[in-house]
Amino acid sequence: MRHALIFTLLGCLAALLALELLFRLLPTSTATRTGYHIDPLIITYAPHHEFTLSSGWSLSNAHRYRANNFGFLTSREFVPDPSAVALIGDSFVEASSLAEDERLGAQLERELSGRPVYTMGSPGSSLLDYAERMRFAHDRFGIVDFVLLVERGDVRQALCGSNNIQGPCLDPRTLAPRIETTVFPSGPLREVARRSALAQYLFSQLRLKPGQLASAVLSALGRRDAPGAEASRGPAGVSEREIDAVVHAFFQRVQAYREGRLVLVFDVDRALLYRGEPASDPVRDRFAATAKSLGAIVVDTEPVFRDHLAKTGLRLEISPADGHWNHEANRLAAEAIARAFERF
Repeated sequence: MRHALIFTLLGCLAALLALELLFRLLPTSTATRTGYHIDPLIITYAPHHEFTLSSGWSLSNAHRYRANNFGFLTSREFVPDPSAVALIGDSFVEASSLAEDERLGAQLERELSGRPVYTMGSPGSSLLDYAERMRFAHDRFGIVDFVLLVERGDVRQALCGSNNIQGPCLDPRTLAPRIETTVFPSGPLREVARRSALAQYLFSQLRLKPGQLASAVLSALGRRDAPGAEASRGPAGVSEREIDAVVHAFFQRVQAYREGRLVLVFDVDRALLYRGEPASDPVRDRFAATAKSLGAIVVDTEPVFRDHLAKTGLRLEISPADGHWNHEANRLAAEAIARAFERF
C-alpha cells in the first residue's frame, strides 16, 4: 500500500512536470509584474518588463510585449516633451490584443502629423485614475494637451469597491473622496506561481481562482462544503447625484493641469447601434454636457460609428469575444480627435 502511494505521487509529479514543460513550449501568458512602480497611485507594468499574453484555453492571439521606460504598453520611450499629447484611458487605450500600429495611440500620432503621443492606458482603472495620470504626465513630462478615452463604465467604476480603482475613488454612500489602492501579494509561493507556466495557464488563461480550484478538487472527492470564491460586484447603477459627484471630483483634480486642450472621447453602446436603436446614455450625456460647460472638448463617437455602420455594415469590435475597439474603430476615433485638435 505504501509503495503504491509513493508510485502514485511520483506519477503525479511526473505528470505535473510534463505539463509544465509543455506549457513552457506553448505561448502561455507570463506574469505581467504590475504594481505601483512609478507612482503611489498609478499601476503600470515594471519598466521594460517583457511578457507574453494570449487568450483563453486555446492560447490564441498570442503576443509578446515589452513595456516602455515608465511601464506603459508602448514602444515610445517617455521623455520630457511639452509638445507631446498624453492619451489616457483603460484597456481600450492599451489595446493589448492589437498590433501597436493598429492601436489608438499610433493612429492618433499619424493623424497629428507625427506629433508625439504618450499612450498611458491601464486596464482596470476608471475616471479618477485618469486624473492621476494627467498629473503625472504634466509634472514629469511637461505635457499640457490631454486626450481621455471615456469608456462607458468609467463614472460608475469611480465609486469605491468597483474593483476598477487604482487609487482615488468616491465612497458610494457618502460620496466623500477616499484612496483605495490594490494590494499585490508577494512571497515565495507567489513567486513560484509567477514563474510556473502551468500555474499561469490555470490562473491567467483559464482564470481559475485558488478557491475555485480547491472547490473543484474537493467536489471531485465527494466534498460539498468547499469554499467558493465570492463574486466581486461593483455598483449596479449610477444616479444623477453620483454622476455629478464623480465628474466634479474629476474636474477639480485636473484643474491645475489644464493649460492646453482637454479632449474627452466618449464611447457608445455599439450593441444599440447594431440594432438600429437610439444610443442615448444618461451617464454619457450628463457627463458630456458638464464637460462642455467646463471648457473641455467633447468627441462623441456615436455619429462617427453610426455613419460607418450605415456605409459598411461592419462591426467595430476586435471579435465576438472581445468588445474592445478594433483597428477601424481606432482609426475613426483618431480622425475625429484630430479634427477636434484643428478646431480648437
